[in-house]
Amino acid sequence: MRRNVVHRTLVLFSFVLFLLCPLVMSQLSSNQRSTMFTLSQLLNNTILSWDVNKDPCSWKGVTCSPDNSSITQISLSGFGVSSSGILPVICQIDSLQSLDLSNNHFSSIPDEFFKVCGGISGLRLLNVSRNRLFSSLPSFDTFVGLKFLDLSHNYMNGNISLQLNELVALTSLNLSYNNFSGTIPTSLGKSKALEQLELSANCFDGAIPQEIADYGNLSFIDLSGNRLSGSIPDRIGGSLSKLDTLILSSNNLGGRIPSTLSNITTLSRFAANQNQFVGTIPTGITRFLRNLDLSYNLLSGSIPSDLLSPTNFLSLDLSYNNLEGSIPANISQSLFRLRLGSNSLNGVLPSTVFATLDRLMYLELDNNGFTGEVPAELSVCKGLALLNLAQNELTGVVPVQLSNLSNLEVIKLQSNKLVGGIPAEFSKLKTLSVLNISWNFLNGSIPSSISGLQSLMNLNLQGNNLSGSIPDTIGDMNSLIELQVGQNQLSGRIPIMPLNLQIALNLSSNLFNGTIPSNLARLTNLEVLDLSNNKFSGGIPEFLTQMGSLTQLILSNNQLSGVIPTFKDYVVVSKSGNPGLINATRANNSPESTKKKKSIAVAVAIALISAVVAVVVGTIIALSISRHYYRVNVEQFQSEEDLSLPQVVQGNLLTANGIHRSNIDFMKAMEAVANPLNISLKTRFSTYYRAIMPSGTSYFVKKLNWSDKIFQSGSHEKFEQELEVLGKLNNTNVMTPLGYILTVDSAYLIYEYAQKGTLHSVLHDSLDNVLDWASRYSIAVGVAQALAFLHGCTSGPILLLDLSSKSVLLKSLKEPQVGDIELCKVIDPSKSTGSLSTVAGSVGYIPPEYAYTMRVTMAGNVYSFGVVLLELLTGKPAVSEGTELAKWTISTSRQQGKLDHILDFNVGRMSPAVKSQMLAVLKIAISCVSVSPEARPKMKSVLRMLLNAR
Repeated sequence: MRRNVVHRTLVLFSFVLFLLCPLVMSQLSSNQRSTMFTLSQLLNNTILSWDVNKDPCSWKGVTCSPDNSSITQISLSGFGVSSSGILPVICQIDSLQSLDLSNNHFSSIPDEFFKVCGGISGLRLLNVSRNRLFSSLPSFDTFVGLKFLDLSHNYMNGNISLQLNELVALTSLNLSYNNFSGTIPTSLGKSKALEQLELSANCFDGAIPQEIADYGNLSFIDLSGNRLSGSIPDRIGGSLSKLDTLILSSNNLGGRIPSTLSNITTLSRFAANQNQFVGTIPTGITRFLRNLDLSYNLLSGSIPSDLLSPTNFLSLDLSYNNLEGSIPANISQSLFRLRLGSNSLNGVLPSTVFATLDRLMYLELDNNGFTGEVPAELSVCKGLALLNLAQNELTGVVPVQLSNLSNLEVIKLQSNKLVGGIPAEFSKLKTLSVLNISWNFLNGSIPSSISGLQSLMNLNLQGNNLSGSIPDTIGDMNSLIELQVGQNQLSGRIPIMPLNLQIALNLSSNLFNGTIPSNLARLTNLEVLDLSNNKFSGGIPEFLTQMGSLTQLILSNNQLSGVIPTFKDYVVVSKSGNPGLINATRANNSPESTKKKKSIAVAVAIALISAVVAVVVGTIIALSISRHYYRVNVEQFQSEEDLSLPQVVQGNLLTANGIHRSNIDFMKAMEAVANPLNISLKTRFSTYYRAIMPSGTSYFVKKLNWSDKIFQSGSHEKFEQELEVLGKLNNTNVMTPLGYILTVDSAYLIYEYAQKGTLHSVLHDSLDNVLDWASRYSIAVGVAQALAFLHGCTSGPILLLDLSSKSVLLKSLKEPQVGDIELCKVIDPSKSTGSLSTVAGSVGYIPPEYAYTMRVTMAGNVYSFGVVLLELLTGKPAVSEGTELAKWTISTSRQQGKLDHILDFNVGRMSPAVKSQMLAVLKIAISCVSVSPEARPKMKSVLRMLLNAR
């Protein structure tokens, strides 16, 4: 019994001790509590939601020691903090080990911060990346215990000499994406403890210093995106025995690739693409490597026989060099990526080798001189997702065995000498999104089973000898957004086409006849329709003028007749070679036109009445919005007004600019959108109206169609939140919304008016105004500044769904503005019901990797910008006569002495200096449209290179 009492007593004591444990545990000192409360007040405690009634150790972003006696880590990452006055206060916490200030709006760091924080002996990590620091690199002499320093993605500048030399414990340094200049620093801690060095995307020049090899612990080096020249020091291969990753891409390095790199047993990745390396690839360089990228250089000779053979080797990119010879017979079975495109390789593709590569996912051998047949043994590569054998000399038939590759997403076999038919078995390729077998010698008919390719987005069969009719089943291909079957011998009835066709429908140069079929009217999302070089007869149907997304209609060389209907201004219509066609102005003066005067008068009357009604309706809507804007209750308004009118949800001004706030009148804005005569331009996703305010100032009112359910979450509240953020952006080259009006069915955004229209119209449609080079250069820099700004937003990069010369508007001939920035925030491609496809951009601007990644990326935006840059340089549109400008430029640039032929010499005053500048910009553009996303420079580097080209 006594034993039980004792036992109960012990249990009770333990329970009481457990309850009292929080009281007897160590607590923060009064100094640290006081400091944290002061910090909370300075931050206004709105974003962090710090509860001053609770222990600071429980606050978001605050980490304490296990016994809660001291604060060890503070993270304010991503909270939009801009006041640098808080920094010395934070440094009063002398137990701090880690301080993360990344993703904020700091523009400077006060000297007191370095004085106080430098005295914290235990501070190991300092991260101030992704801010707006504009200063030169300060001295870190007192931060003797610091191991990790990250100042990347800022605007810091100047040279680096001894500012970091006292950081004896420094193991990781990241200064990438700044504007540092001078030579690569070599005083990075006296103890030479550095393990990771990231200096990419700066303005460093000169050679890679030999002294870098003194840091024997280095495992990661990234010097890409600078202006480095000279060769790779041999000492790197001899001294850096722990090196795992060496990235030297996008510089001006030259000479030969040093064979000493093969001595580094730990080296797994070496990337030196986009340089000027010459000579042959050294034997044995991949002995320990897993990934090698030497694309976009001047390498010559053959591929070493042992290059692909190491068992751990995974990825090789040698595209865009001058390599000759055949593919080595010994290839690692671990290989998953092989890119050898755009060289001078030849010989027969090694069929027996491919039979062993069951892990291969990406095979790109395009634009070479390979002969023989497409190896049927490729069917063994079960993981193959991308097969690109285009632009070779391949013969024979398309192997039916390729239909066994269930993971294939892209097949490109165009521009070869293939014969036979299209395998009906391809219908088994359920994941295929791109099929291009154009410009071969294929015959037979298009198999009806092709409709089984339900994931296919792009089908290109043009330039063959295909005959018969287009199968009726084509209409079942719901994912198809581009169909190219021009230059064949097709005939018969044109079937109902897939409803989602958007990029292009090309039926040109075939044997089609009769009237233009009315079933084309359902293609309301189509941008380009090419019916040229057939035998179509009758009139041009009126329904073609109502296809709202159409931008180009090619009807030339047919047998069409009658009056040409009136198309919207933004639609380019090619109609030559139809002698029977009559312009509307001629028709109005003909005797027959007098018979129609009565009907025309009626039509005019109807139009006038419609316009009046539209203005009245628009006025009512605008009044309702104005009432709502002044906080009139929405529910009350909807009960008072005609419920058949659009239901206004919200209207608000975003701009703080007093001039805009006094000028913008919502009533006038809605009057403008009620009248289609006010349409200034149409882009892929929106319509721009010109609205003249009572003050006489013009503004754009952009309409987005809400009913398509393309808006993420369908939430007006979310849309408002996103627009509020975008409205606070401040960059002269970005079109930021000044205000918005939301209805149940539509969204109307108000912008500054761009007097000169789009870059596309000025560059390609204007007959009396040729842009001089000074204007073109200014536009290029302005667009680059806009993209660099958008990609560098501290809250996360803002990507453009559709960057093209049509989405660049001009306030003057030297002041561009990039539009449609809100689309990536408010549009969800997966929810499209038709008017929005999942394609990233307009035809000619779409990055090649989108075919199999289906993701909008910063690298994809760089590609689209490169095409815009090429338009400015060449004067050519993004697509001309079926050829993409980017592909034409790359192909032409590789021909000896052909660079001059690329440039548009119609620009005024073509002096030697202007020519030199244009050639410098051309090199930048070519790097932007690189086939490989990894090879493209970042926009910040592009902007820097453009400024340096002047």
